[in-house]
Amino acid sequence: MANRTLLVSGISVQIVRKPIENLHLGVYPPDGRVRVAVPLHVTDDNARLAVISRLPWIRKQQKGFRAQARQSQREMVTGETHYVWGTRYRLRLTERPGRHQVVIRGRTMHLYVNPGTTDENRRGVLTEWYRDLLKQRVPGLMEHWQPILGRSADWGIQRMKTRWGSCNVALGRILLNLELAKKPPECLEYIVVHELVHLLERQHTPRFRELMDHFLPQWERCRAVLNGQPLAEEEWQTGDA
Repeated sequence: MANRTLLVSGISVQIVRKPIENLHLGVYPPDGRVRVAVPLHVTDDNARLAVISRLPWIRKQQKGFRAQARQSQREMVTGETHYVWGTRYRLRLTERPGRHQVVIRGRTMHLYVNPGTTDENRRGVLTEWYRDLLKQRVPGLMEHWQPILGRSADWGIQRMKTRWGSCNVALGRILLNLELAKKPPECLEYIVVHELVHLLERQHTPRFRELMDHFLPQWERCRAVLNGQPLAEEEWQTGDA
């Protein structure tokens, strides 16, 4: 059966068929889009029933996303707000000849660029700075958690629109969303553990939740903190069933 969109109790639901064993339902910001990944053999009627059974949860997720704080589009000018590890900073832009640089002093983020640097390149400087923050912190988390879970993985950093992280079980590789450098440190740890646990259990099954409860008992609190953080215009998060 082909992928399609169904209308269920007034909610538009995207049905995506994949060679998977279990149905997976997600609600995605910024507008509460609903997507269901289903095994190839599952009929539209069964997918519809699965959605109907989760309607209260879906509506709760959509309501939460609508109420979530959002940042305006970043223009990379003095006075606007940026986040680093969950802390809010005011940007101060300084044009001067020399090396592009980002420096935190107190509650101010200083961005030093060459005169005439475009807005796009200013964003690029900050993006690479965020990437470096993750590169400094992720190795320690991997070294700590891999022996505990008994699994190892390669890792990378990538800007993602619909996920905070992903795991390619076949390749033994996890990807982490670049935006995690803006969130509290416990959110990054939660995503690292979440993706490593997928090496033990591919899907979000009851066993997956049991493993998360065992290894990181506070994981649901971390998830709530992550999903409660302000969204930038370009940021999307996931609400998974």
